Amino acid sequence: MTIYLDIVFFENVLMNYIIIFTTGVVIKDKLKKFRIFIGSCIGAVYTIVMYLNIIPIYSNFIMKLILSFTIVYIAFKPKSLKKFIKDLTIFYLVSFVFGGCVFALMYFLQPKMAQIRNGVFVGAYPLKIAVIGGIVAFVILQISFKIVKTKLTKKDMIYSIEVFIDGKSTNIKGLLDTGNLLKDPISGFPVIVVEHKSLYSVIPKGILNNLNKIIGGDIDELSGDSEFSRIISRFRIIPFSSLGKQNGLLLGIKADNVNIILDEKTKNNNNVIIGIYDKSFTKNGMYSAIFGLDMLEGGNLSENIANVKV
Repeated sequence: MTIYLDIVFFENVLMNYIIIFTTGVVIKDKLKKFRIFIGSCIGAVYTIVMYLNIIPIYSNFIMKLILSFTIVYIAFKPKSLKKFIKDLTIFYLVSFVFGGCVFALMYFLQPKMAQIRNGVFVGAYPLKIAVIGGIVAFVILQISFKIVKTKLTKKDMIYSIEVFIDGKSTNIKGLLDTGNLLKDPISGFPVIVVEHKSLYSVIPKGILNNLNKIIGGDIDELSGDSEFSRIISRFRIIPFSSLGKQNGLLLGIKADNVNIILDEKTKNNNNVIIGIYDKSFTKNGMYSAIFGLDMLEGGNLSENIANVKV
């Protein structure tokens, strides 16, 4: 049987491209086709070298690890070791699923004229089976990760949040609540609801300890306070409804800026209202703020993201 190296190269470029592309979709990275193509070609060149057995050392385990490291780095260019390990892990996972689908198709279809030489499958089968196997693997991975995401625990949905008000800042833990659609009725800005005790370092205690009076318009005791006079222009009254309480009101304060930390990326938004909650969300203090998905979709992002953390 005649084997054409250009066909073997093309087939492996295609298979590698599918694997790298699927990895990018799973990790939700911004994909650059040129980088994916270069990574795919490097993998295909390695396959040709291994097939021809030109340099036997290239087929050992260490060299295969180095190859996968190189492909992941070129294709995704991770900016930290943690991100690199995450990308590499997903790359291996996708590769294993892809390989499993291809082998399963070979078992059921039993293609003729297929053989293994120096660890490389060659013959009349690879292109069709590679495409079908890639599609099946892509669908399996998409469904699997959607199922995993729907079963995320509260701990997986808690993020670090930096709040900046009047030149001061504080760090708090916030829970992503997909059902939180609270907005300022005037500006339409999203509202992050924060426990009042978490804001003592950025908002005067006189305000935080007199929330009901301020909402009711009883501000005579605070009107002489210089800090109160400076910050009053930021006040908003936020109507809300919740289980057990209808037509409630929250005192809101316009923040200078809010950063939500998502792994190595930061979601930045300077159009946010901080709704002050006078009780606690949890007994163990796991989080002290609640925010909605719109906080991850709007604002200015240092890099394009789509991550709810996994």
